Amino acid sequence: MKRVAAKHLIERYFRQLTEGCGNGACTNEFCASHLGFQPLDHNTAAIRALELCKMNAKLCGHPSAVFPDNNSAKETQPALLGDHHGKMTDHKDHLFPPREDFREVHYLTEEKVYEILSICEGKKDYSPLIRVIGRIFSSAEGLVQSFRKDKEQHPNTKEQRKTHQAKDEDKDEDDKERTSAMEQESEESEASASMEGATGATENTLGPVEVSVDIEAVRRVYDRLLSNEKMEAAFLNALVYLTPNVELDLTYLDVYDTNPDYLNIFIIVMENSNLHSPEYLEMAMPLFCKCMSKLPLPARAKLTRLWSQYSVEHIRSMMETFQQLITYTVISNEYDSDSLVNDDECVVAAAKCLKLVFYANVLGGDLDTGHNEEEEEEEEASESSELTLQDLLGEERRNKKGPRVDPLEKELGVRTLDCRRPLIPFEEFVNEPLNDVLEMDKDFTFFKVDSESKFSFQTCPFILNACTKSLGLYYDNRISMYSERRITALYSLVQGQQLNPYLRLKVRRDHIIDDALVRLEMIAMENPADLRKQLFVEFEGEQGVDEGGVSKEFFQLVLEEMFNPDIGMFTYDESTKLFWFNPSSLENEAQFTLIGIVLGLAIYNNCILDVHFPMVVYRKLMGKKGTFLDLADSHPVLYQSLKELLGYEGNVEEDMMITFQISQTDLFGDPITYDLREHGDKIPVSADNRKEFVSLYGDYILNKSVERQFKAFRRGFQMVTNESPLKCLFRPEEVELLICGSRNLDFQALEETTEYDGGYSKDCRVIKDFWETVHSFGEEDKRLFLQFTTGTDRAPVGGLGKLKMIIAKNGPDTDRLPTSHTCFNALLLPEYDSKEKLKERLLKAITYAKGFGML
Repeated sequence: MKRVAAKHLIERYFRQLTEGCGNGACTNEFCASHLGFQPLDHNTAAIRALELCKMNAKLCGHPSAVFPDNNSAKETQPALLGDHHGKMTDHKDHLFPPREDFREVHYLTEEKVYEILSICEGKKDYSPLIRVIGRIFSSAEGLVQSFRKDKEQHPNTKEQRKTHQAKDEDKDEDDKERTSAMEQESEESEASASMEGATGATENTLGPVEVSVDIEAVRRVYDRLLSNEKMEAAFLNALVYLTPNVELDLTYLDVYDTNPDYLNIFIIVMENSNLHSPEYLEMAMPLFCKCMSKLPLPARAKLTRLWSQYSVEHIRSMMETFQQLITYTVISNEYDSDSLVNDDECVVAAAKCLKLVFYANVLGGDLDTGHNEEEEEEEEASESSELTLQDLLGEERRNKKGPRVDPLEKELGVRTLDCRRPLIPFEEFVNEPLNDVLEMDKDFTFFKVDSESKFSFQTCPFILNACTKSLGLYYDNRISMYSERRITALYSLVQGQQLNPYLRLKVRRDHIIDDALVRLEMIAMENPADLRKQLFVEFEGEQGVDEGGVSKEFFQLVLEEMFNPDIGMFTYDESTKLFWFNPSSLENEAQFTLIGIVLGLAIYNNCILDVHFPMVVYRKLMGKKGTFLDLADSHPVLYQSLKELLGYEGNVEEDMMITFQISQTDLFGDPITYDLREHGDKIPVSADNRKEFVSLYGDYILNKSVERQFKAFRRGFQMVTNESPLKCLFRPEEVELLICGSRNLDFQALEETTEYDGGYSKDCRVIKDFWETVHSFGEEDKRLFLQFTTGTDRAPVGGLGKLKMIIAKNGPDTDRLPTSHTCFNALLLPEYDSKEKLKERLLKAITYAKGFGML
């Protein structure tokens, strides 16, 4: 028995012990009206009432003001007390008259609820309705049959028809009048709901997903009943009693396969607007989420499709309910390496339920399921990365066919990447408290090894922030590096020759492109798997040992050369400050492949690059073709022109005089024409075909005109990342964050996380002068400082607070400049005797720093 039910029952026992039932011939030894009963004081009676409640003792009817209808003990106990009421059927003299007992009600309709509610309001006693709600909402069978659409509420079988006829004959004229009034009220409510539907509030009932439950009727009933506090407890307790049986049905009986309407239970319960309240989060929702997570895949997919037709407000409400449950559970418990959040059944079940809402949010958003890039290059890269002795060495290729596909994604036929604009921003699905307690090393192990027996939150990547996911990717990359190292060692044993366990590049600073291109091209041709070894770069004639910092500078120098406008590989837009592939570039494909390899290696080796691409490049890398909408950030002027063409209200053909032939200028300024359709110069653009023109124009600019360059670029990128979980974890904007880092430089966060060594502390005069100096720098000088100290002028994923910079003391006051170890984000700072000298020395160091030497 739950709190509300127990409270009512204990009160009945207390009154029975203190006041009796009023029957002089009472035979109940636990009643004050019994002849042999010894009177009790109130304290003793209260204790005794608790004992009687525990032992389920006999109750007498009591004509108290609290129970004005003289209900029996059975009737005053909420129906949630289950078997208790079945033991007191001998007190029939205290029951409602037969037609007001409602024991014949085995399922609910909107009209039946209003009928019972009307009777209760007339008697000012809601216990009959509370009992009916408790009985129906705690019964899976009753709930499945409840609130059916009109066409399904008509009896289908002979037995059902006879039952309905018998019930109809038993009704009197007053019942008919009440039912008629309720039907009229229901019709008015439906008309009102239809008006709301015009604004998108009731789209869920109009979509292609057919369910037998009348969702709008359920919503109206909840709105009517939940305003009554007495009803709230009935729904809550009913859900607590319902969930164990539903979980057993789904786990062992495969009920959905035999009765798809079993899904109605979850549809009806999720319409309760109070699910986010503390009582539900504590008592009912953990059990209910566990039930929902047991639904078979087709049922989860159907529920997702149904929810995708709901209004944004409804989807947001469901999302917030599951998010609050996760947050409430996480902050209420303590987790560590021995007690993982992955083992918390409540959090895991809620995350699985939140996944349904997430994909409903995706399905309901602005979808583009077409325009996918060809996968041929990927497959070729995958095939070419096979090692000859792999099977003999017992080393199977991890993720041979690429990253895993989520079963729900496959069932729904949609990917997160297909959604350009979801109903609710993706960021709102991230749960920061969960990210704070997640042990990512353990979660990664579950994701890769124990996925069948252990839950990994990487199967719900939408709930993780980019920083947490980048840590998972880091573990994956490191394990891949160790795997390649092991394979190399085994090859050395088998073949009897010494092989390099690392990807070593020795380049000349003055010929960095030629040297890198030749070396990486040879590796890509001979064995692309070597690209997944740990990278070590050496600049010829320099003594710097690569522990990460040398690689960072190598990447930066390669990109500076490749993106040099004089080379002509990329075009630069002054207005957007972004680069785009030059369709008339004279460079061969190997150069573009090198750029792709560099971007892949940067991700693989956890380096941040100063790359300025529009978002469409990352969408294309993830498998989507560019469309007209992508022109907004890559070619904003062209996008605005085409947008105006689509919205033009005059005579397009006569006023615009445009044909399906377009022209561009090549590298030397000569015009180049291209027919978007065959004989395009003879096809005028009109109001009827302008959408086709805009679509073909966008396709040409973003896909066809740069097909050769981008395929080579993507091939290089895939050589490194094809076996990575990059695609299944990250969205395009997060991939950009991985490669480019954050443009937001929060030096206050950097100061808070910086550590000190060699005698310095945060309270030292020099350190205080240092931070005052750095905070006074302009944006450009701050970027130079970051470049000097860390090897890149960007903040890592998660911001500068994740950088973990070290400032170490490098001797007493001197004229020497500060130095740095970019591999370890360490700044070696002498103890300058004045703030002015510190600023002058630091500015000189960050302005003229270049190259590596041994100190």
